[in-house]
Order: sequence, then structure tokens, then C-alpha cells
Amino acid sequence: MTTTYDPFHPKYFDEADMREELVRVFDLCHGCRLCFKFCTSFPTLFELIDRHEDQDAAKLTAAEQDRVVDECFQCKLCYINCPYIPGQSDWNLDFPRLMMRAEQVKVRNRRLSVKERLQNQALARTDLAGKVNTALAPLANRAIGSTGTLTRRLMEKTVGIAAQRVLPPYARQRFSTWFARRRAPEPATVGRDQGRVAVFATCLVEYQSPQIGKDLVRVYERNGISCDLPAGQVCCGAPWLHSGDVDRFVGQARKNVKVLADAVRQGHDIVVPQPTCGYVLKHDYVDYLGGPDAELVAANTYDAAEYLMKVHADDGMALDTEFSGSIPDAVTYHAPCHLRAENIGLKSRDLMALTGARVTVVAECSAIDGTWGYREQHYEDSRKVARKMAAAITKAGNDVVAGDCHLANGGILQETGTRPVHPISIVARAYGIPEEDRRP
Repeated sequence: MTTTYDPFHPKYFDEADMREELVRVFDLCHGCRLCFKFCTSFPTLFELIDRHEDQDAAKLTAAEQDRVVDECFQCKLCYINCPYIPGQSDWNLDFPRLMMRAEQVKVRNRRLSVKERLQNQALARTDLAGKVNTALAPLANRAIGSTGTLTRRLMEKTVGIAAQRVLPPYARQRFSTWFARRRAPEPATVGRDQGRVAVFATCLVEYQSPQIGKDLVRVYERNGISCDLPAGQVCCGAPWLHSGDVDRFVGQARKNVKVLADAVRQGHDIVVPQPTCGYVLKHDYVDYLGGPDAELVAANTYDAAEYLMKVHADDGMALDTEFSGSIPDAVTYHAPCHLRAENIGLKSRDLMALTGARVTVVAECSAIDGTWGYREQHYEDSRKVARKMAAAITKAGNDVVAGDCHLANGGILQETGTRPVHPISIVARAYGIPEEDRRP
């Protein structure tokens, strides 16, 4: 059986081989049970195996295996908690990538229904949806803004997005439009050049929350870090990857790697304000596309707060720590799963702490994770997982909630009624940088 998760391996898409690997991994997970509390896949897996007196993972049917696969929402917390991951154990167990392999085998072998294929395509074409919906922002936002309406029920039947899921509105002006029209940056407060970055805006910032991008640019430029927005970047492709369509994901990856590798060769680092997209650039492009350009992009990609704290820690360099604007006394910071999986530490917490705010960390999953928590069939399971997150945020009792992930922030809004802000926006307001008109 193929224990490698290399998509270039000749047996990677062999279904029988993949199912043998599921048996091996499921048996190991059943014997460990460390991850019982992290998602619905593991309790389901353990219950299915426990039905058999001899607890033999090989007795699970293909349909039962597929149920475990379907309930995995790629939170990546296995990489933080699993003792058997590659590099730490001879067992070479990579549960998230095995679950993606199983989805990819399903797609490659055309075992999706017509409805499933159409829904996957509708959810993954984020650039098309963004371009259309920003052009029609007032109408689009009225259509998606209220849960449970006739329009939302029709969306549930056709696109598969749960009618009760709170969705982020679309902006009237795209981030790239603002960037092209903005005034020349003001001189850096620190009085020196401290870096050059290419911003990989992500579709969430480009179409739905350009304020995050605006705040990023202004905070960076205040600190002597020049910003560029390379033309030709597209959605990172995570929705294609997580729905099992490797070919379309690789197509997206090729476009971005070309653009971003050129930017690195021109002297730029890459900064990403959304953790899922940052994880894709750092890890998935190397795994599924490979080659020196993908490795170059991965080696020079940073989370937005990660890059700022890197500057602050470098010899002879430091951030401006004169904060004359609005600073909250206390902030509850939600640490997104995909950011934690990058193993960079809690840089957003550290960045906000520079302002003088007291920061309480909540590290519980929102169970949105790309499009999984948006889908009607996962909606209730998603909200069950998110209850721990909501309870921790409520217990912290702070008026201000911050989070790097725009998707997770939507889950926080749904579960707690509090609208979180990106940590970079907390810092921007602390500097006294005004927020622009946020009307969607």
C-alpha cells in the first residue's frame, strides 16, 4: 500500500491502494484516540470501529470510510496534536492529506453526483463570484444578507450553501481598485526602509473585506515597508483542493507561483493576510505543484503579523510603537486553526500586545475551514464544533474580538453576535489611521 501522500506517486489515485492506507491509518487513530475532541471525523471513526467486537478497522465498509472522510474539514490541527506525523514518527501518518487524497480519488474516479460536481464548481469559482457580486454589491448583499429567506433557500438547493449560514457581504470597491487609485504613501514614521513586500490579497480581501488590505498597506508603509500588488494573482485554489479537484487546483497554483516567484526575484517578500491562503502558498503549492519556483514562493511567504514581528525582531530594525489612536483595553484574539498549523507562534497576539492592549487567546476551531462549514449538509455539525469557541469568547468577556481568518470571523459573528476585526486593523486604529467607509 502507498503510505506516501505524494500526488505524483503512480499509485496515488489508485482507489484500492488508497483504501488500504485508510485501514492502516484508521487503525492507528483508533488505538491512539488523542484527537477525539477536535472534529466529528474521529468520534465517528471510533464509534464505527467499536461496533465490531474485535475492533478491526478493516471491517469498515467503503461507505463508512467515506463518511469519516466527508466529516474531515481540514482544520490541520492533526499537525499540532498527532504524535505520528511525518518527521516525528516511523508511522508516517498524515491524516489531513490522506483525507484530501480520498476526496481526490473520488473526484478523479468520477464518483461524484452531478449535483455535487455543480456545487463544488459554484463554491470554488471565487474570482468569478467576487467580480460579479462586487459589481452588483447592493443587490447581491440584499440577496445573501438575511438568513432563511426564499433567496437563501434557493441558494441552498442549487449552490449548497446553508440557508441559515451568515455570509460576509461583498464590497462596492475591490481592494485592487483602491490600491491602483490610492495616493502616494506618506513618509515612513520610522524614517528608514525596512522591507519590500508583494501583497497576496486573497479573494476574501479583494472582494469582501478590502479594509483589511487597506489597513495592511498603511501599517506597513508607516513602518518603512513598501507594498506592491502584483498583477495576475488569482484565488489560491483552496476550494478546489479541499473539494478534491487536483487539476483545477494545480491550474490556480501555476498562475500564482509564476506571478509571486517573479516578485520574489525582484526583491519582494510575500505577505498574506488570510491564514488558509498563507498555508496553501507555504505548503500545498510545494506538495501539488513542486519545482524551484513553488519552493521559492513558500520560503518567502509570511503571514501579515508574522512579517511585522520579524521586522521588529531584526537587528537595527523596529516597528513604530508610538500609538496615539484608539486602543482597546482588552482584546479576545481567536487564533485560527490554519494559522496555528503554520507553526509560527501567535504573532498577531504579539503584534496587538505592542499597542498596550491586554490580549486573551481563544484557540478553538470555528469549523468553517474553507467551504466545509458553509455547506448545508455540514451546517449543524459545524455549529456543534464551534460551540466551544463561542463559549470561550463569551467567557473572556471582552468587548473587542480579533481574528485573522475572515471565514472564521463570520462563524464568530454567527455564534456570538460579535463582529471580529482583523489584528492588522486593531493596530491601524491604534496608530490613528482612520477607517474608510465600510458600506458594502
